Amino acid sequence: MAVGVDTGELEIPETVFVRDIENRVFQAYVLQVLSKIEGVSLLEGNFIDNILGRDSVEGVKGIHAEQDAKHSTVRVKVEVNVAYGVSIPEKAEEMQAKIAEEITHLTGLHVASVHVVFKNVILADPKERLIAQSLKGEKQPPVLLEGYVDKEYTDEF
Repeated sequence: MAVGVDTGELEIPETVFVRDIENRVFQAYVLQVLSKIEGVSLLEGNFIDNILGRDSVEGVKGIHAEQDAKHSTVRVKVEVNVAYGVSIPEKAEEMQAKIAEEITHLTGLHVASVHVVFKNVILADPKERLIAQSLKGEKQPPVLLEGYVDKEYTDEF
C-alpha cells in the first residue's frame, strides 16, 4: 500500500546566504583610497611593510573595521599623519566620503561611520624636521642643510 504524503504540510526552510568579509579586505580598500589622496599618509612602517608582504597580526596598523552582520553595516577607524599646511576638516571630509563610497560600492555594506584620527604632522622642510626631533628629544645623526656648507671648501691641505 502506498501512503500519500501531503506536500502542503512540509515546510522547506529558506536558504540562508552568509557573506563574511575579513578585516584585511577593508584595510586593503582603505589603503587604495588613501594612496590616491594627497597630504596624508599612514602611520610609519605600514606602506613599505604592506608592499613587501610583511603582515602583522592585526593587518595594517592604523586601519580598523568593525562589522555588524545583523544590520549589514561597517564602522571604519583610520589613523593617519597629515602634511603641514593641509586643512584638517577638508581632508577629513574628503577621506570619509571616498572611503565610505569605495566600501559601499565594493561590499554592498552600509558604512555607518568613518572615524579619522590625525596622529601627527608631516613636516616638509628639513629644518622643521630637525626642530621637531629636538623638541621630542630624539637623537638623530647630524644633517647638513643647504646654506650651512662653506662654498669655498676645498680638499687642499
